[in-house]
Amino acid sequence: MAIEVRIPTILRTYTDGEKAVQGDGTTLAELFDDLESRHTGIRERLVDGGELRRFVNVYLNDEDVRFLDGITTKLADGDSVTILPAVAGGSDGARTERRAGA
Repeated sequence: MAIEVRIPTILRTYTDGEKAVQGDGTTLAELFDDLESRHTGIRERLVDGGELRRFVNVYLNDEDVRFLDGITTKLADGDSVTILPAVAGGSDGARTERRAGA
């Protein structure tokens, strides 16, 4: 069963710079175990205590797995999994400028 896994820039050190790798598994958890067997250390960056890390978003064919079955989400041959780190922070520049000028 071939599953394409798209890797974000921050995790490409685990995949020798590859943007996408192939994996195998009938669930997301099995896929992560398979990735770990070839890309040591990557699973720890994705999973904590048997659940997806809070600041990691995973999409199965463009569907957020948190709205499916999480790490137990079923996979099929030809599926595409995208891993994205959550983005947070930033500032409201206009609000900051108003305060500075007030």
